[in-house]
Amino acid sequence: MTSPNNAERLNGLLRDYLRGKIDRRQLLILGAQAGLSASALGWMTRPSKAANLIDSDPVSPYESPITPERVAFLKTKPYKGQTINVMVCKITVGDCVKWHAPHWEEATGAKVNIAEVPIETLHQQIFSDLSSGLGKYDAYMPGAWFYGDFFVPEKPYIVPLDQWIADPKHGYWDPDQWLPSMRKLYSWNGKIYGGLMDGDGQALYYRKDLFAQQDIKDKFKAKYNYDLPAPPKTTQQYHDVCDFFTGWDWNGDGQPDWGLSLHAKVNEQGFFHFLTLSAPFVISPDNKYYFFNPDTMKPLINSEGHLRALEDYVKFLANGPKEQIAWTLGQGWNLFLAGNSATEPTWGDLPTLAQDPKTSKVQGKVGAAPSPGTTEAFNPITGEWKKYDLNMVGNTNGGSWHLVISSLSKKQEMTYDFLSFMANKKNALWAVATGWTGVQPGMKYEYFPPNGNGNVSEWVAQGWNESDALDYLAGYYQALAAPVQQEYLRIPGAAEYWHELDVNLSAVLGGQMKPKDALDATAAAWEKITDRYGRDKQKALYKASFA
Repeated sequence: MTSPNNAERLNGLLRDYLRGKIDRRQLLILGAQAGLSASALGWMTRPSKAANLIDSDPVSPYESPITPERVAFLKTKPYKGQTINVMVCKITVGDCVKWHAPHWEEATGAKVNIAEVPIETLHQQIFSDLSSGLGKYDAYMPGAWFYGDFFVPEKPYIVPLDQWIADPKHGYWDPDQWLPSMRKLYSWNGKIYGGLMDGDGQALYYRKDLFAQQDIKDKFKAKYNYDLPAPPKTTQQYHDVCDFFTGWDWNGDGQPDWGLSLHAKVNEQGFFHFLTLSAPFVISPDNKYYFFNPDTMKPLINSEGHLRALEDYVKFLANGPKEQIAWTLGQGWNLFLAGNSATEPTWGDLPTLAQDPKTSKVQGKVGAAPSPGTTEAFNPITGEWKKYDLNMVGNTNGGSWHLVISSLSKKQEMTYDFLSFMANKKNALWAVATGWTGVQPGMKYEYFPPNGNGNVSEWVAQGWNESDALDYLAGYYQALAAPVQQEYLRIPGAAEYWHELDVNLSAVLGGQMKPKDALDATAAAWEKITDRYGRDKQKALYKASFA
């Protein structure tokens, strides 16, 4: 039995937890010391109790499930006449926020002013508003790699959301539904700072109908002396597949077709292709460090493994149109959607966009798999190559774009209400199943058993081909949940480190630099960035990012 003194202490701990003064882990530790079991504390601190949820209510037709407390709260039009200002990236994920805004306005009586900023200046504009103290915006949409910069000052630039998540008057969502790799990108030191939206990772998409055709399988085996891999599991197999499908009219439209399509324009996230495809050359069960030596912050980007990976990456250029080195995301996707590319390594937008028959010729034909692996990897810490039967590496590469709340905002709880509205299951599931939103699945209820607790009928109801949905969610899950994962860089200056890599990769693809020169130049630039931010500080944060 808990004593009166302990009960008073527990009430204090719960108040501190709800106000964000301590995180859930601290609450469990301190609560156990006060005599309450971890299971009881877990039950008390989870979001709105499932038993209190109702399926829907006319007061907010875009939320399901919803709590009775929220229904009562929304009936008062709690934010009538008030406005929040939100800065979003001028990409599809920003359009998704714009789509949600009027629905939340209708439910709450509020107004959302949305400013759209190009991706190439987004980081600059976010941190100009914060560092100047202007605080014009209540919320921002960063890429997950911006996170380290939010925690440079003693008082972080953004606020944790834990203090509001358990309050049933706000939109219901359950952070425990996150896949672990995704939850990490939305959190810092155990606290949640981002409202659920995007869940990026890169996988390999391929034309499963082509790979199943007997005449194509026969041609491939005659040329390469092994069965057409559906999908390719190693980088060498992937090169063979891309070479095989390049330069002949396999779709019958009278024009030669391609083995793959890339979108490699500088300042348009094209560098993520290299990060993903190079990962198994460096990351392995024996090494988790891709960017820096954790003991010295010496860049690893010009290691033997990275160099071999970049030389290998350049070989893929011959398997797609020469224009792809300057293509944006949409241009790269269009080649596959038009039925002219056999494969594409990219984000989950591709199979989602494939479901729209107005713009896609490949609905029902899209297979998905984790990115190809290698049979040898270089450990840049020990300086040794090692052979593996198959070294496959998962990733969370991409923006995982979402909203965070400014510490300068005078309307933080109101802003959180907007974030929680978008994070509600009905809105979140709609977003991941709808092609133009740019939002990818990161929650368990978005995946099917045994990987999650979702139902394919929910996707079919939103226009998906059932086979495509099953293949996509299975392949994408393997990328996000693989036992061996490529790290995600979230230390201060990540945007600068990646910009230097992006520019130099672009120079290699354009023929202006040799791979070794480009990686050496990147490493030299990274050294300067590290010194400017403080090597010891960067080292501590880099190590902490693996916790």
